Amino acid sequence: MRMVCSAHMIYDEDALIAQLRGGDDAAFAPLFEAHRERLRRMVHFRMDPRLFGRVDPEDVVQEIFIAGNQRLYAFRQDEHPINIWLRMVGQQTLIDLHRRHLGAGKRTAARERAFANSQCLSGFVAGKLTSPSQAAIRDEWKKQITAALESMDEIDREVLTLRHFEDLSNKEVAQLLGIGENAASNRYVRALTRLKGLIGGFTEP
Repeated sequence: MRMVCSAHMIYDEDALIAQLRGGDDAAFAPLFEAHRERLRRMVHFRMDPRLFGRVDPEDVVQEIFIAGNQRLYAFRQDEHPINIWLRMVGQQTLIDLHRRHLGAGKRTAARERAFANSQCLSGFVAGKLTSPSQAAIRDEWKKQITAALESMDEIDREVLTLRHFEDLSNKEVAQLLGIGENAASNRYVRALTRLKGLIGGFTEP
C-alpha cells in the first residue's frame, strides 16, 4: 500500500485504485496527480524536438489526463498497474501528437511507439555534467552522447531510458516492453555500462 501523509491529506493509492475500478470516476484525478511528474518527464524525453517551442509539454500532460479520463472503462478491464496504464495512454497521446503535427511516421500502426529522443536524453546528460558557463563543452559532449545513444539497439536505449531516466523498476520495464525481466535487466546493464564508459572517457575539448 502506498500512503503519503501531509497536513492536508492522506493519499492511499490502493484505496483510490479500488474506488476507480469500482466505478468512482472522481478517484482518477488524485491518482493522475500522483503520477504527473513521471508523465511530464516522459513527455520531455519523447516529444519530437521539432515540436518544442510550439507545443507546451504541460499541455501534452493535460491531454494525457483528458484521454485517460475518457478511457476509464478500458482501465477497469485492464490488469496493468495504474502507472503502466497511464504511460500507455501517454504513449498513444504522443503518437497522435506527432501524427497531427509531423504527419504519419514510417512505422506501421502495430509497431509505432513514441521512442525516447536521443537529442533530449543527451542534452539532459550533458547538462548534468557541465555548468551553464561551459556551453562549448556541453555542446560537444551532447553530440558525442547523442551519437552513442543512436548507435545502441533501439530496445537497449528504451530500457536505459525507462530505468535510468524515468525511474521505472525492472519489472515495470519488462511489462511495458513485453519482454522477460531477465532480458530487461541484462539490456539495462549493457546499455548503462556503455553510456558510463563513454562519459568516463570524456575530456574537455
